[in-house]
Amino acid sequence: MDISAILRQLAISALPVLIAITFHELSHGFIANKLGDPTAKMMGRLTINPLAHIDPVGTILMPFLLLIVTNGQFVFGYAKPVPINPMNFKNPRKGMAISAAGGPATNILLALASLLIFKFVIIPFSSLMPENIAGIILEPIGMMLRSSIIINVVLASFNLIPIPPLDGGRVLTGFLPYKQAMSFSRIEPFGFIIVIILIVTGLSDYFVIPMVNFFLRLLQMF
Repeated sequence: MDISAILRQLAISALPVLIAITFHELSHGFIANKLGDPTAKMMGRLTINPLAHIDPVGTILMPFLLLIVTNGQFVFGYAKPVPINPMNFKNPRKGMAISAAGGPATNILLALASLLIFKFVIIPFSSLMPENIAGIILEPIGMMLRSSIIINVVLASFNLIPIPPLDGGRVLTGFLPYKQAMSFSRIEPFGFIIVIILIVTGLSDYFVIPMVNFFLRLLQMF
């Protein structure tokens, strides 16, 4: 991929990635606050200001490197995790599970919103506006919306991998019987190492790709 193509893909993907990870983390803190844990609110993380959520590595460096390494086929990033104190919940395990589920659910809603805007705003207006104006204004927006759909679906699917500290692992921990949940939660300190191994070996694809296909088929209903 040449430099111009990299910059073009970066311009298309940067805003959708930033919105996806910002609202993903915001939803964790928002739900936790509603369930009785004000930690994120007290630390100023209940905001749509992306500066509060940006992680230099996960939000900037990783997506840029993936853009180059994967020839623009896969762009992924993450924000600073929102702090949550489960001891503030009436039921700590269930509270963590519900808060964790909020992130992927929000990404799917963002994907749906992007699809609906593209279908009911961009496409109709493209046929009404002069071709040159539509190409300058609506085409880039349409490309970002299509990118947003894929980015949000991939982010949701990846985070649903049932390995703590990913959201899927926390959800699973919250709904397992107590003894099994305590045993399962002990792998959390090694969770990211396990996830990296799954990605490097390609084993994560056996979970992520079916989830991506499932969500895309779900979105096709709209």
